[in-house]
Amino acid sequence: MSRLRSRTGPRNGTRVRTRARTRPPLALALPALLAVAFLLLPLIGILVRTQWGELGAHLTSPGVVEALKLSLVVSLWALALSLLLGVPLAWLLARVEFTGKALVRSLVLLPMVLPPTVGGVALLLGFGRRGLLGPWLEGTFGITLPFHTSGAVVAATFVAMPFLVISLEGALGGLRQSYEETAASLGASPVRVFFTVTLPMVAPGLIAGAALTWARALGEFGATITFAGNLPGTTQTLPLQVYLLLQDKPEAATSVSLLLLAIAMGVLIALRGRWTSTPVAREATAPPVPEEPPTSDARTTTPTSTGDDDTAAPHDSGRWPLHATVTGFNELTLDAEPGTTIAVVGENGAGKTTLLRALLGLTPRAHAELRLGDTDVTALPPHKRQVAWVPQDGALFPHLTAVANTAYGLRARGVPRAEARREARAWLNRLGVLHLADRRPAQLSGGQAQRVALARALAARPRLLLLDEPLAALDQTTRARVRHTLRTHLAGFGGVCLIVTHDPVEAVSLADRVLVLADGRALQDAPPAEVTRHPRSPWVARMLGRNAWPGTASADGLALAAGGRLVVAETLPEGATALAIIAPEAVSVHRDRPGGSPRNVWPGTVREITAVGSRLRVLIASAAAPDLVAEITPDAAAELGIVEGAGVWTSVKATEVTLVRL
Repeated sequence: MSRLRSRTGPRNGTRVRTRARTRPPLALALPALLAVAFLLLPLIGILVRTQWGELGAHLTSPGVVEALKLSLVVSLWALALSLLLGVPLAWLLARVEFTGKALVRSLVLLPMVLPPTVGGVALLLGFGRRGLLGPWLEGTFGITLPFHTSGAVVAATFVAMPFLVISLEGALGGLRQSYEETAASLGASPVRVFFTVTLPMVAPGLIAGAALTWARALGEFGATITFAGNLPGTTQTLPLQVYLLLQDKPEAATSVSLLLLAIAMGVLIALRGRWTSTPVAREATAPPVPEEPPTSDARTTTPTSTGDDDTAAPHDSGRWPLHATVTGFNELTLDAEPGTTIAVVGENGAGKTTLLRALLGLTPRAHAELRLGDTDVTALPPHKRQVAWVPQDGALFPHLTAVANTAYGLRARGVPRAEARREARAWLNRLGVLHLADRRPAQLSGGQAQRVALARALAARPRLLLLDEPLAALDQTTRARVRHTLRTHLAGFGGVCLIVTHDPVEAVSLADRVLVLADGRALQDAPPAEVTRHPRSPWVARMLGRNAWPGTASADGLALAAGGRLVVAETLPEGATALAIIAPEAVSVHRDRPGGSPRNVWPGTVREITAVGSRLRVLIASAAAPDLVAEITPDAAAELGIVEGAGVWTSVKATEVTLVRL
């Protein structure tokens, strides 16, 4: 009977639960054991039949040594060819959508399921002396592949390269493209991104694929003997030597087979299943540094000059106004003067991230005609636009330190290494994280990582800065600190900054303008104070904490879209579509129907009570009106006996309703 045990840790008293053991059903366990026995028995046969006393003599015989050397040469050349051809092919399959992609992937897999001798025949018909390409190779370059060592290399590459392609494609598929896109926004060309970001991050998958490819090439037999023949010293590799020894010296064939088995098992044990894993950040060698106390933020955001070139703040230069006309899913025009910060808000699916990606030139959903300063960058690829992007997760390269991350954009633009690192340290100092310069991202807290990501973007000398919810993943205390740091450094930025956010505090405190998007269109583009007073979107009104009821103007007020009528002090032309904005503090809550002057009175039921600072927000549902949020003091709630489920009355004076024409 399986049991779940728990025990108490010896030091801290915490309870540790051990995992319950699952007893498999006999109908599954028996076939599984038979499968293990079926796979294990041939290997045991080799171990039992090996003449251990003669093992050394068998493996050091001239024929075996010569075949082993040839096998190593052929397998290493096959590995080199597989890397040269297979790595780009894996990247193409993982990153590019094209017609016939499924067919290409099938071609990659075909050698793995094709009988080896059939593969050898196919190679003969393709590269042999009478094949499709063979006569041209022989006549033009004097290259004859069959019955030559190069033919054995081609055969081994044909059957082994799929292992590399499949393993690397899986690793690339698990790598978030935000890393590569961020590198491109920092000025790195596609080739540089591939070698400095993509390959280092998928290195485990690449190494695993390379090891499997080498092991498969080392053991290749069928395609080799069919295409390249069995010539001692030329094409007779170790598997072919085993085949010959079986006829005259079966004991020696067993010894050589044991050698090949040991090599294959060694490769698999060394990999430990890594060919099926996805890329992960390298493990930290030290714990994350905790966030500095609040008092340190003021010190680090305005550092004093030490006279050290490594920490002297870089000088900002250049002023770059923005003009963009976006078409496609997004349809809008943006104009902004240098130093302007625009908060982009809207509900999910409104096109916020699509707008940023259009400005970066990274999405086919929308196209941006973009001018930065006097330069039209519309036709330029992302790495030449000087548009820096900070995605929500920061996308710090996990294999680089904080200072190397920050210097990445400068190095991509050709700045010498020493100068790039000096300027990177200056930016880290400005954002208060210079002491973390030699740490990797896994060793940083969320707030520290966001500061490094911001330093990296600013250090790349962009003309347009795009921030996609840069503070969303932070806790409230860290968010306030990083927001202050961000506001300080955006004040001296000579370009335009767009910040996607769902936080009204960020929109109001960081932005000079708020751009409200709905279905890819600009619903409102105005200063934060104007958007706060007269939001033109129900979603934005709710984000700002206001009640927002859409409706149609009538002679005596507003006919609500959700049913009911609202009396207002200032009416609009009859038939006009409008949004009624009601501040929560303008809603009065009563236990009995109120008397006096209120024109708008509804019965309702308390559905939810939440604390906001020193006040309470009460959500009240009513059959006579849309849901209404009221804001009252805790004392008032106690006096009225406000609890969830309680029946109440609400009232709103006509003069407290603001109509925004849509």
